[in-house]
Amino acid sequence: MVIAANLGFPRIGARRELKTAVEAYWKGTLSEAELAAEGARLRAHHWQTQRSAGITTIPSNDFSFYDQVLDTTALLGAVPERFGPVAERVTLPQYFAMARGTDDAPAMEMTKWFDTNYHYIVPEFTNGQTFRLSSLKPVEEFLEARALGIHTRPVLLGPVSWLSLGKAKETGLGETRLDPLAFLPAILPIYADLLARLAAAGADWVQIDEPVLVTDLSPAQTRAFRSAYAALAAAGPKLMLASYFGALDDNLDLALSLPVAGLHLDLVRAPEQLAGLLAKGTDKVLSLGLVDGRNIWRTDLGRALEPAQAAVRKFGADRIQIAPSCSLLHVPVDLDAETELDAELTSWLAFAVQKLAEVATLTATLNGTDTRAALAANAAALAARRASPRIHDPKVKARSAAVTPADLRRASAFPARRAAQAARLKLPAFPTTTIGSFPQTTEVRRARADHRKGLISDAEYDAFLKRETAACIARQEALGLDLLVHGEFERNDMVEYFGEQLSGYAFTRLGWVQSYGSRCVKPPLIFGDVSRPQPMTVGWSAYASSLSDLPMKAMLTGPVTILQWSFVRDDQPRSETCRQIALAIRDEVADLEAAGLPAIQIDEPALREGLPLRRRDWDAYLGWAVDCFRLASAPVRDDTQIHTHMCYAEFNDIMPAIAALDADVISVETSRSDMELLKAFGDFAYPNEIGPGVWDIHAPRVPAVDEMVVLLRKAASVIPEDRLWVNPDCGLKTRGWPETQASLTNLVAAARRLRQGDVTPLPVEPGRSQPVACGCGAH
Repeated sequence: MVIAANLGFPRIGARRELKTAVEAYWKGTLSEAELAAEGARLRAHHWQTQRSAGITTIPSNDFSFYDQVLDTTALLGAVPERFGPVAERVTLPQYFAMARGTDDAPAMEMTKWFDTNYHYIVPEFTNGQTFRLSSLKPVEEFLEARALGIHTRPVLLGPVSWLSLGKAKETGLGETRLDPLAFLPAILPIYADLLARLAAAGADWVQIDEPVLVTDLSPAQTRAFRSAYAALAAAGPKLMLASYFGALDDNLDLALSLPVAGLHLDLVRAPEQLAGLLAKGTDKVLSLGLVDGRNIWRTDLGRALEPAQAAVRKFGADRIQIAPSCSLLHVPVDLDAETELDAELTSWLAFAVQKLAEVATLTATLNGTDTRAALAANAAALAARRASPRIHDPKVKARSAAVTPADLRRASAFPARRAAQAARLKLPAFPTTTIGSFPQTTEVRRARADHRKGLISDAEYDAFLKRETAACIARQEALGLDLLVHGEFERNDMVEYFGEQLSGYAFTRLGWVQSYGSRCVKPPLIFGDVSRPQPMTVGWSAYASSLSDLPMKAMLTGPVTILQWSFVRDDQPRSETCRQIALAIRDEVADLEAAGLPAIQIDEPALREGLPLRRRDWDAYLGWAVDCFRLASAPVRDDTQIHTHMCYAEFNDIMPAIAALDADVISVETSRSDMELLKAFGDFAYPNEIGPGVWDIHAPRVPAVDEMVVLLRKAASVIPEDRLWVNPDCGLKTRGWPETQASLTNLVAAARRLRQGDVTPLPVEPGRSQPVACGCGAH
């Protein structure tokens, strides 16, 4: 019989119950025991939901209070010294301290999980580091499920991926970078011990996720895979080696050679890889990822059946499992909760619970069950979507097709623009600004909710937002900031806010997915051609500008980020959808300039996130992504300053593309990397102006003036002083006013210190840190 399997289920709960519980624990209103009880309740519900949906192979240990990579770090006892010694087990306060930091210990870094908008906590490695089994969470949760009568397949992050996703905090011998893979012999006995404990507890299979298998592997990584699985193959249960987010490609032979019992393939992202496997043959159990775990559209069940049937014919039903392409962590929980979506659009969608049903239907069909009614309903829904007039707008398509190279160019080169902008803005040396948003307080969120519920009128809500905006402008003036922003109190999310005003978009009420920790986002749905019916931000930016004699910066989200942080239609190339969004943003840029705004920031924190996992595919992606930014930003005069912001990213590899954006000012997150991230700009001789972040807004601490001055002096060692700006790492939406006031006071004081001559450059220490990617939505 073909088996219905799942690789992972959303952990947050259909109504973000996990977020509520974790944040209550952080505030001290929920005890550790109460948090543990809520976690157990959610896990039980999720296991039972999967069983009810017809899933036979149900995962455990896919739940986490923060992040599965951090869970693995805790399991291996790899706690950095600054968080205190590990006793027998890593404590919950230590666990959360690693993720969030403390007053005395900066948080561990955070970066994107491959090309998703999920973030993981980056493991740290130092010379002489030791490891030991410091958590039994996988065993405990397996036993927890078994007590409920549910036999699960525990999930572990594989040793090679865990090491590959980490970073060295020190150099090794001879001043070369410490290689995390050198720690493989130290952690393999811990993995073996854990697998043996799982076997003793009754687990017959364990899923080991090794997503780095779909990337360009180094020779050292290839050797690591061979040695790791030679050591683990006989350690305990059968191993299902899971790859996802792309094709194994040249790593297929490696994967097939490893002594594991099963192999999972992502046949949504890379359907072509099954042909290679069919040609080669294998004696392994095959898990076929045929239901998209990354997007929210219904699966074409008729099309998905074709490769599944070919695999069954080749290998036999007993060696085939049907599954989502990856963990369902990346999609909302349950479409049935979306009672406000219209019936037509709902019929095109599938969230996690519905995807489980699709897996079950495919499996039942392969096993000979009569599923004709379900297959016919699926086919009818897909046909209706293709024929719907809501999807296609001939005017939008014609405008996109008419874009020319001239539409992508500013009128003058940067030196001429810089002179014109200096004359207009009249900013001091080391100008200060923020990234856009200011604290969204309880009062702001309550007013938005009350307005949405109809408890306050449009006029009352508008008056409230004007008071908040005016107060924010006054605060910035009092702090002494040079280039102001309006605070974005009217915005719910940096992508959702724009999507709500663009055609071709739809929105859910409870379509939450986890971004990092307790931070959840509700990505909009792009179902059709995108255009801008009317101005989106001009009114608020113009109002804010009228309140101050200081220059005001308008805030927009860029086309690539709007694309990346939405659920995108799958019936046309992503590049075409992005160009349509860019044209909509272009219209907004032109209107903002006409309204008198002297500076316009177009955030692109997701530019690096969208980079394909294989280097051979980079140029094509960066070509259209850069073109879309330039299309959006190009229509303004020379004296209008275009800013962009990028969250932590590995810039070295894409510096030519960043320079090709041709933004007048780029602000980047650099405080957690101690300015090492900025070296990429210095080595490249980046020609435009740069604002390196000097305040890590992801940690609840106020950096001192001296700390910021040191960071700026390090920045001055790689970037000319006359091109340096002073700003936070990211937007301030998630911070409170007291820490914002204190931190910005220190930021302005640091800039003034530099203007007075305290700018002797300090060297940036190599190897101290590795840049990470944000996507926090705090801009």
